[in-house]
Amino acid sequence: MSRPRIVIVGAGFAGYRTARTLSRLARGRADITLLNPTDYFLYLPLLPQVAAGILEPRRVTVSLSGTLRQARLVLGEADRIDLDARTVHYTGPEGDGGSLSYDRLVLAAGSVNKLLPVPGVAEHAHGFRGLPEALYLRDHVTRQVELAAATDDPAECAARCTFVVVGAGYTGTEVAAHGQLFSDAQVHKHPMRTGMRPRWLLLDIADRVLPELDERLSRTADRVLRERGVDVRTGTSVKEATREGVLLSDGEFVDTRTLVWCVGVRPDPLAESLGLPMERGRLLVDPQLRVPGRPEVFACGDAAAVPDLEEPGQYTPMTAQHAWRQGKVCAHNVAASLGDGEPRPYRHSDLGFVVDLGGVKAAANPLGVHLSGPVAGAVTRGYHLAAMPGNRVRVAADWLLDAVLPRQAVQLGLVRSWSVPLDTASPELARVPGPGRGESGAEEASGQAAGHASGPTGNRPGGEPGEGRSGPRPPAGPHLAPGPVKRTDVPADPDAPAGPDHPADPLEGDS
Repeated sequence: MSRPRIVIVGAGFAGYRTARTLSRLARGRADITLLNPTDYFLYLPLLPQVAAGILEPRRVTVSLSGTLRQARLVLGEADRIDLDARTVHYTGPEGDGGSLSYDRLVLAAGSVNKLLPVPGVAEHAHGFRGLPEALYLRDHVTRQVELAAATDDPAECAARCTFVVVGAGYTGTEVAAHGQLFSDAQVHKHPMRTGMRPRWLLLDIADRVLPELDERLSRTADRVLRERGVDVRTGTSVKEATREGVLLSDGEFVDTRTLVWCVGVRPDPLAESLGLPMERGRLLVDPQLRVPGRPEVFACGDAAAVPDLEEPGQYTPMTAQHAWRQGKVCAHNVAASLGDGEPRPYRHSDLGFVVDLGGVKAAANPLGVHLSGPVAGAVTRGYHLAAMPGNRVRVAADWLLDAVLPRQAVQLGLVRSWSVPLDTASPELARVPGPGRGESGAEEASGQAAGHASGPTGNRPGGEPGEGRSGPRPPAGPHLAPGPVKRTDVPADPDAPAGPDHPADPLEGDS
C-alpha cells in the first residue's frame, strides 16, 4: 500500500509549523512535500532589526531542509491548484514548471503587501514583508544619510534625511522606532549641516499607534517614539506620492526620498484563485481548518478565514501568533484525517503581545501584565528567542555585539529599488533580470543595470540608479524578464478601502 501524499503550500509561520508537527506525527508513514519559493522559514518579527543593522539577514532565517528532515522541499511558487485532479502546478526558481499530486493539501500561502488606490504609491513606495525589502531599506537609509552629508543644498539634505512610514501597526511602529536610532547613529559618523538631523514620520489614519493592540501598549509606544523624535501623525495618511515627496491627506507636502508602506497585508491571491467560498480574500474553513466540501483540503494562517470560537461570528486576525498555533492544529487534523488521532477545533487564548521599540525600550503585555522600558525590552527579546525555531545562539550573539560595538553602516548594493516593487505577490523574492533567473541571471542583472545607469541619472552611489524615482527601471522583455514574481496582474483586493482615508480592515493583518 502506497503512503499518503501530503503537500503543504507555503513555509511561513503556519506552513512551517504544520510541516514540523506532521513530520513528527507521521514518523515516516506519509510522504510530506513542502512547496515554497525560498529554502528558509523567515522569522518576520525580527525583520526591522535586519533593516536597522542589528541582525545579519541569515539570523532571522531557518533552513527548511536542515530542520525538516522528514519532509521533501520543492522550491517554487504555486501558480494553480486543480482541486478535482488533486494537483498543484508550480513554477520553479529558474522558470521551469512542475506539478505535485496530493492526497491531502494544506494551503498556507500567507499574505502579501496590501495596496490602496493612492496615486504614485505603487511606483515610489516599498513594502516590508521579506528579506529583500529589509536589505533594500537598510542600504537606502544608509545611502540617503551619506548623500545628505555630502550635499551643500539644505533643501536636498532635508529631503534625503526625511523618512516616511505609512501604517502605525505592529510593523510600521517597529520600523520607525528602529529606523530613527539607526539613522541617528549614522549621523554621528557623517557630520551634517548645522541643526540638521534625520526626521522620521509615522502616519496612520487611525486615532492612535498600534490601533489593533491594547491601548496601554499604544500609549507606551507613542510616548517612546515621540521622546525619540519620531513625528507621529495620527488621523493622517498619504494622498499622493511623487518623485519629490508625498502629499499628506491634511494638505501638507513632505519632501522625501523614502516612503515605506506598512499599511497591512492581504491574503495571497492564490487562495482566491481556487473559486471556493471566501471571506474578504481568505479561504473559508471550519473550526478544524478543513475546507467545506473538500475534506482533503486544509488551510491555515493568513490565507484562511478561521472561525474565532472565543468570539462567535468573528474570524481570527491575520497575525503570526495565530498562524503558528493554527499550524500545529492543522497538522494534528491532517494526521487524524489519515486515521491517526481525533480532529480538534482551533481555539486560542490571548497570551499578549510584545513590541520592540529599539535599544532597551519595548512595550509588552505578557499574560495581560503591562510592561514598559528595559523590563519590557528583556521580556520581548526573551519571547523572540523562545519563539524562534532556530538560530537562537546566533541572534543572542548579535544582540550582545550590538550592545558593545558600533553598528556597521555600509551599503552593499545587493538589492535595487526596481527589484523590490510594492505591487508584487512575492515579497520574499526580489525581481531578477534575465530569462535564466539563476546565477547567470544575477550576473546579467549586474551588467544590464549598469547599462541602464549610464544615463544622466545613473552612477548613483551604492549602485542604485535613480532610487526608483529619477532612474528608469529595467524594462521587461526577452532580454530582461522579471524574475520569479507571481501573479502581479492580479487586481487589488476587491474589499480594500476606496481610498487612503479609510482605516484598515480589523480582520486584515499587519505582521
